[in-house]
Amino acid sequence: MQKLKQANLYRSELIPISGKLVERYNKCLVKLGFMPTKLTSFSIDGIGWSPEIAEEKKNLHYLNNGEANPHAIIISPLQKGKPVYVPFHTFDREMMQQVFKTHEAKINNITRDSAICIDFDQNIDAFYEPLDVLKYNVVNINFHLIDNLDRVKKEQLELIHKFKEGNNFIDETIHAELLESAKKYGDLRHRNLDLHEVQFTTSSFYTKAFGGVYVLRDFIKEIVVFEDEKWHKEAIKDTAHDVLIYHISQPELMDKLRDHVIIECDLELIVKTERYERIKKFVFAEAIKESQHSIKAILNDNVLTKSYLNKLSIEDRKRVMGVERYLEKLEVSNEFKIADIIDLKFYEALHKPHSSLDTKHQDLIWKLLINVSAKDVLFLYWYDKEQFYKTYTTWDDALKEWVIQEISNNI
Repeated sequence: MQKLKQANLYRSELIPISGKLVERYNKCLVKLGFMPTKLTSFSIDGIGWSPEIAEEKKNLHYLNNGEANPHAIIISPLQKGKPVYVPFHTFDREMMQQVFKTHEAKINNITRDSAICIDFDQNIDAFYEPLDVLKYNVVNINFHLIDNLDRVKKEQLELIHKFKEGNNFIDETIHAELLESAKKYGDLRHRNLDLHEVQFTTSSFYTKAFGGVYVLRDFIKEIVVFEDEKWHKEAIKDTAHDVLIYHISQPELMDKLRDHVIIECDLELIVKTERYERIKKFVFAEAIKESQHSIKAILNDNVLTKSYLNKLSIEDRKRVMGVERYLEKLEVSNEFKIADIIDLKFYEALHKPHSSLDTKHQDLIWKLLINVSAKDVLFLYWYDKEQFYKTYTTWDDALKEWVIQEISNNI
């Protein structure tokens, strides 16, 4: 990962945490029902997730109490607008944006000397069956302060009210109580600590529950796509829900997405784009088994590209050049079928969200398409960083350099 870090492509926007903030973070963990970290310094993202603590706890989603109960921690106003590097849902960053939009001034005030625990409550205590994910509708975002600061403020105000009654201003016991509270928590009289509940309404989304599930709403018919074969088989036994259910590897899924005007693929248009060239080069790199030159040099040099293309087996060569071959044949006759000439995964990788979709849906469908066929390294990095980082470790150094070049040139 060192090359990615040097190119600022690996979790480059994390916020460093140390000193007093570590103590506050641990208080949040305990309040949420988790064990505190033993680390004295670490870093966090926009939702309060830390890669170092995840490694320490050997649990990537250590801020979840089960798959149905995710949480967040805010200990710094710097978390506003920061990425959520390991989201459990595709709408996690949107929820944090809504939190800061609603309560930014109060968050700035509170995090001077306290921290905020967030409970994302979708009114589901636990998942039991895979289609329970259809229950996602409105998420109630609730806030809790460490040290119960809001309750302490109420107690301070009650003490002050008591102090002003009758001759209580000479009562040394009340004096002592006020001083003790002020020394421990500060003067809370004029602090606005009231963080009212925020509601977030879901539409189509992806969740990591049940091994990864896409829920596509707002289309002709609700579609549920499973990444995990076991939960897909379990879901299709469910006859109580009128939804279309697919596994992400089923070719029928792409047909249905095209039929529902969710995705599209115009080969004559896409073949003229940089995205097509990037996908084609990656497919080419996959086909090269032995080489005297680095993959990066081969993909960047037209002469070397032609040389190594002609060194491939005829089957690999047809796979790399399938789109051009199909379009050439189409000029002669329309009897040729895409499936007979273009490799299935190559063809699937060339699809894009339908142009009629709004931005929110387009981002989700890009993620789905990348998971169907991960041939576009740039879009894999943009829409599924976790999978990108996993796949990145399997590539040789020269291919890694080319991938970093492609991403850096497009940021």
